[in-house]
Amino acid sequence: MSPESLEARMDSLERRVNALEQLPQRMDALEAQIVQLRQEMRGEFSAIRGEMREGDERTRRTLSTQMRELFEANETHMRLLHEDLVHRIAGNETHMRVLHEDLVQRIATIKGG
Repeated sequence: MSPESLEARMDSLERRVNALEQLPQRMDALEAQIVQLRQEMRGEFSAIRGEMREGDERTRRTLSTQMRELFEANETHMRLLHEDLVHRIAGNETHMRVLHEDLVQRIATIKGG
């Protein structure tokens, strides 16, 4: 084995050992980044859950208001239809009485004539 070869091998070995010595520090840095990421994600997920709750509540309030408005509009519409129906029935009753009286008068005229 030549001394250069041994020297080159020693340099290579020293570089590897240096890289391995730095590995625990790099792992600690990576662990700190993972912990920080977990904390940030926890905070963001919590914020998203809060926004979803707010959105759900807003949707419930909106739907409740719209349903109430539709119910009130339907109630008003039904009342107007009822009033119109009562008015038409009364008109039909009057018309039937007139026709009945006219028929009674015609029968009386025919019998008398």
